[in-house]
Amino acid sequence: MNRRRARIFLINWTLAVTATVCAFVVHLAMRGRTVSLGYELGKARSEQARLREVKRVLELESASYKTPERVEIVSRSLLGMGPPAPDRIITIGPKPPPQEQAAKAP
Repeated sequence: MNRRRARIFLINWTLAVTATVCAFVVHLAMRGRTVSLGYELGKARSEQARLREVKRVLELESASYKTPERVEIVSRSLLGMGPPAPDRIITIGPKPPPQEQAAKAP
């Protein structure tokens, strides 16, 4: 009878130790994954902060390009443009009535 109790105790002890080891291994794996995800989250947050700063800078730059002064500076310096000659200016507006057109004809 003692031998049978010893065998049952040994089986139960082995199962308990195995279950404890498995639980510990699972805990370590989850802890490792948690730490890994923490590092990934930190990297993602720093990338997000960097991209927000880039967006802010680009919005400021975009706003500066929309000002008439900036357009004039770029057109004169980079594109070599200047004021148009008088013969190159075309007035766009409503057509004069036909009577005025006939009166203006030679």
